[in-house]
Amino acid sequence: MTFEELKEKALSLPYAPGVYIMRDKSGKVIYVGKAKKLKNRVSQYFQDTASHSPKTRMMVSRIDHFDVLVAASEFEALVLECSLIKRYMPKYNILLKDDKGYPYIRINLKDAYPTMTLVSKISNDGASYFGPYGSRSVTHSILEAIRTTLKLPGCHKQFPRDIGKGRPCLNYHMNQCAGWCQTGLPAQSYRSVIEEARQLLSGNYKQVAEDIRNRMQEASANLEFELAASLRDRLNAVEALGQKQLVTALSLADMDAVGYGQTEAKACFAVLHFSGGNLLDKDYEIFPVPDDPEAAVSSLIKQYYLSRGITPKIVLLPFAMEDGELFAQLLEQNFGRKTHLRVPQRGDNVRLVELAKRNAYEEAQRATSREEKISGTLVLLGKMLGMDPPRRLESYDISNISGTDIVAGMVVFEDGKPKKSEYKRFKMQALPNQDDYASMRQTLHRRFAHYLAGDKGFDSAPDVLLIDGGVTHAAAAEEVLQELNLSFPVFGMVKDDRHRTRALVTARGQEIAIDAQQAVFAFIGNIQEETHRFAVTYHRQLRSKRLRYSELDAIPGIGPKRKQELLKAFKSLTAIGQARLEELERLLPKDAALAVYRHFHQEEEV
Repeated sequence: MTFEELKEKALSLPYAPGVYIMRDKSGKVIYVGKAKKLKNRVSQYFQDTASHSPKTRMMVSRIDHFDVLVAASEFEALVLECSLIKRYMPKYNILLKDDKGYPYIRINLKDAYPTMTLVSKISNDGASYFGPYGSRSVTHSILEAIRTTLKLPGCHKQFPRDIGKGRPCLNYHMNQCAGWCQTGLPAQSYRSVIEEARQLLSGNYKQVAEDIRNRMQEASANLEFELAASLRDRLNAVEALGQKQLVTALSLADMDAVGYGQTEAKACFAVLHFSGGNLLDKDYEIFPVPDDPEAAVSSLIKQYYLSRGITPKIVLLPFAMEDGELFAQLLEQNFGRKTHLRVPQRGDNVRLVELAKRNAYEEAQRATSREEKISGTLVLLGKMLGMDPPRRLESYDISNISGTDIVAGMVVFEDGKPKKSEYKRFKMQALPNQDDYASMRQTLHRRFAHYLAGDKGFDSAPDVLLIDGGVTHAAAAEEVLQELNLSFPVFGMVKDDRHRTRALVTARGQEIAIDAQQAVFAFIGNIQEETHRFAVTYHRQLRSKRLRYSELDAIPGIGPKRKQELLKAFKSLTAIGQARLEELERLLPKDAALAVYRHFHQEEEV
């Protein structure tokens, strides 16, 4: 279908809730969305495409045709959307990669030697299942704790097939396994230990400890001291396990806190699991920065909890979901348990959401490379300035003291990095007094006159000009460009009370605040500081040179050649002033040496 045909079809849709399915030329589903009113939502894609984000424009450009499913209610539309996203995994939907669900621990008592294994879902196979637990890493830690406590095998041997074959492994010698692969240990003893594991997984560690204590006392009464010692060690291990509350504390959380964080290039959706107010574990998903973070997080929340098979009592959200009430109904319908979705406003729950946000940001930060951060900052800066990401930025600053030694510095940043080989210095010519505006005009006129002439080192065109100063400085720069029939985006750098660039301003006075965007704020601040440093360094060099030479110019008989000889020998003006007359006479004729000495020792008798 042509674009106009797609637009016409969208305008013919009903004002009814439903789901729309976008497909490409091959018929593949590339996007699934839900709408309260299908006509309003779908027609937006084919109206003003210039206002779309780059990702949405790309998606729309690939739509060949679309289908809609009219639903009886918004709730039915939500169910359809979640089901279709899971079925088709569309390219332009934000997708949750890890949909393995909450893990369970499985024990099949039908086996002669039952083992504990980690599985993703419950099957109707007659085995015992425990959980679900917060994450796979947590579940592995539970398995390992119970295995070492009860000295169950952790190797890959299969029993009874491998009993008596080969020597026991290192776990046996480290007293972490009872050596079940060796002959002489009855299968009933193994099943007894497995039963203790089942009790521990059920949280009945006190009952397990009491049973072991009774058996230990019985063995001691029967003078079976070796068995009693073994049972004593097992009792100590079980009691330690119970004191840590490893099994019960690491089970499924009763409260989750959802957070979102992003850097210049990566975003992260994080879920922190809490039980009894204690942080148990964290799940997170890294993905490219979305156009609409709230819509992306809402979509991931739906996928996350629907794929887990169970939900906590409370889910704390960073913001309200548009269809949160409907989603809570869907969770209750699917899992038979009411889940409360809340956006906390005060108290400890706000702190938990902030913690989730901080965790999300830290994960996004770790996943973002330096190049991605720079690229993302330039993309964000371009959006703020209403242009493509600027590749070459030129920044200008004027430096002088009381109108003397007026200079300008030009600093170049390419692809977000300083390009020092293209830095330029300008010494003002024929300015009667201090005039920053006139100095900036002269600097830019000279720089772009070289550009128009194609002179080497000046032949690159900037994407953005940054002028140290406010709207008047930006206007002066723009006037110069107009006089030369050139057009480049010009922005003045507006300072805050700490001399940091808080905003960029156009020649017409439109301010663009940057202090709320930390990455852009730091980037522009770095450019500002580098430009100021470069200009001030050049000014100090000129001033030092002028002061140094004017002092010697006042001495009779000291011309350019003798000045150079003095500075070469003594290195500085201070050293010349401190030199003895004999030292000066070794370098200069006696009358010239005496003149230099008297100049610096006018109050002393020669």
